[in-house]
Amino acid sequence: MMDRRRRRAEDRTGFDDTTNYLTLALAKLVPRSVARRAVSVAVWTDRDEYEPGEPVEITVEFHNRLPVPVEVPTPRRRRWGWTVDGLLEATDERRYVRGEPATFAFRAGERKRVTTAWNGRVRRSSDDDMDRSEPAGAGEHTITAFLATRTDDPPADETTVRFVRSRRSES
Repeated sequence: MMDRRRRRAEDRTGFDDTTNYLTLALAKLVPRSVARRAVSVAVWTDRDEYEPGEPVEITVEFHNRLPVPVEVPTPRRRRWGWTVDGLLEATDERRYVRGEPATFAFRAGERKRVTTAWNGRVRRSSDDDMDRSEPAGAGEHTITAFLATRTDDPPADETTVRFVRSRRSES
């Protein structure tokens, strides 16, 4: 019978990693500024065009380009994130993320890939404390994925998706 206390909780960051203590020890030898520049970010979507309100599948890949393990420090528990037109996870609501620092560890040459979905809507908060969710407007929207580092210019990549009016509604 499995001991429930030892069962790992679901990985909330999208990466199901096991702890490799040798990698963590070696990664500490690489200067943080080098580690930060060593990790590249790539983002893409499953299509280029969508109808308003249609879900968008977003894939983000992080790649340690060095032949040695690295550890990238982050100021909070958020290790990475994505924005739509500058809005974190397509919302302007306040987010609570623990202020404790964390690290994002990579093995030598490791690639980490995660897929998430944006529902095609933008969540807006208003002065009356009522939040509303509205479909993203027709036109181009920029999706940016980033590594949540302490710098003003974190490793990031962006892609553009276009929302077009439904051809079904025109007929």
